Amino acid sequence: MLSRLSPRLAAAGRALPGRFARLRRGRAWRVAAVVAAGLLGGWLGLLLGGQVVTPIGPADIELSVSPDWNGETVLDVSPLGKLEFDTHAAPLRFEAGISEIRFSAAEEMFQDPEAIDRMAASIGSELRTGVIRLFVQAVVAAVLGAALTALAVFRDWRRAGFSALTALAVLAGAGGLTYATFNPAAIAEPRYTGLLAGAPQVVGSAENVVNRFSQYREQLAGLVGNVSQLYEATSALPVYENDDDTVRVLHVSDIHLNPASWNVIRSLTEQFQIDVVVDTGDITDRGSAAEDVFVDDIGSLDVPYVWVRGAHDSMGTQRAVEAQENAVVLDGDTAEVRGITFYGAGDPRFSPDQTRDNPGDEELAAIGAEQAEEAAAAEDEVDIAVLHDRAQAEAFSGRVPLVLTGHGHNRWTEVEPTGTRFFAQGSTGGAGLRGLDRGDDDPTPYEASVLYIDPGTDRLQAWDDITLGGLGLTSAQIERHIEEDPDRALSPPPPTDAPTRTPTPSAPAEEGQTPTLPGGRPEPSPTAPTPPSPS
Repeated sequence: MLSRLSPRLAAAGRALPGRFARLRRGRAWRVAAVVAAGLLGGWLGLLLGGQVVTPIGPADIELSVSPDWNGETVLDVSPLGKLEFDTHAAPLRFEAGISEIRFSAAEEMFQDPEAIDRMAASIGSELRTGVIRLFVQAVVAAVLGAALTALAVFRDWRRAGFSALTALAVLAGAGGLTYATFNPAAIAEPRYTGLLAGAPQVVGSAENVVNRFSQYREQLAGLVGNVSQLYEATSALPVYENDDDTVRVLHVSDIHLNPASWNVIRSLTEQFQIDVVVDTGDITDRGSAAEDVFVDDIGSLDVPYVWVRGAHDSMGTQRAVEAQENAVVLDGDTAEVRGITFYGAGDPRFSPDQTRDNPGDEELAAIGAEQAEEAAAAEDEVDIAVLHDRAQAEAFSGRVPLVLTGHGHNRWTEVEPTGTRFFAQGSTGGAGLRGLDRGDDDPTPYEASVLYIDPGTDRLQAWDDITLGGLGLTSAQIERHIEEDPDRALSPPPPTDAPTRTPTPSAPAEEGQTPTLPGGRPEPSPTAPTPPSPS
């Protein structure tokens, strides 16, 4: 009997270590799965519930915390940009941004100078209260998210509890690491993005920020107050009928390769609920292939982007813009966008190529005259003509209610006796990189305008001029204008004799390629004003 059992016992003894190893491996996998569910659920919980809105002065500030390998604190000051601080080493990102301005409180602050002092005295406690609320809500959201995720995966309350504890332990550890590695001096070394990249002084002296917190608190209060004024200005602007149904067009121009322009355009598109962006050219500076990647930001906008080629844009630039899904490139044709019929044509010049015989203003006007005839013969009546230079656009007077141009880096508008309003936009890029080379004390501002178009008549009803200070960023201004006679009749000017013109090369697609246009254009109108020349 014993002799028969001995081999079996021996075999069982030899198999026992393997069974224990498989058991350990199985337990390790279960523990790993519980931890993974806790981490995933905690992350989802933070994304959904890791935000609070807390009142600070006249503004409601949204505070949020989220997982991020690069621990940092971010201050979002739209539309000016962001400030990023490397304040801690923990894998958590803390962000603060203006959610809403309480206009009654902002107005009281503007009228009572002592209100700024009162706000400066209370802003610290208000911020502390908001941060405490944020942490409490973030812990609850992370723990609840981990528990629900584990419960959905394992259908076991015990494992769900362990996943919740995992999320709690990880968040507590990250919070403790944040506290242990927090560096207040990081406030003195922020990274600037957007327009703030050219204006470090907006947060004041770094020495004052670090060594004299009371002064920094006043500067912070002043910053909140300045942004409040920007938001408050839009609420006090005059209104007109059918404002809710109005088509909102953002007119930009002459970006000249300035990446900060995209921050301005995105912020204005969101804040003013823009329906379509119109760009009257010179989006690049040299029209080179290396600059094509710059226009990829067009695709990040959620609205159509109507564009015409400027004198600094090549045909290669035009193809790069056409590659964007939301782009509507016009070059001698029409397109209906958001119910508005646009006609547009590119500038036939290419300024960066000094060896090419570019047309002068007289010949440019002759080219525009033929294009105006083409627009008048279009199947759909043109509501807005889009060209880069006023000289090319002059012949559209009396044929189109509104003509949008750029080129001069100086915003102006006028209504001609024909009834056509010409609207020239300034530089939405602050004249681009060339604006930094001027070295004067009055840098080119960032300019853009919001045009309000009646959807029934497709006529301009009003417009907001937005101006942001150039290099130095010392001011922000919004000014509204109401169109006095939006439905005025158009009266085309009498025809003029058409001079003979030698065909002129258009903007080249690349070196050696010279597409041409046919000749035979009439003289420009003598009533055309001379817009300022670009820098």
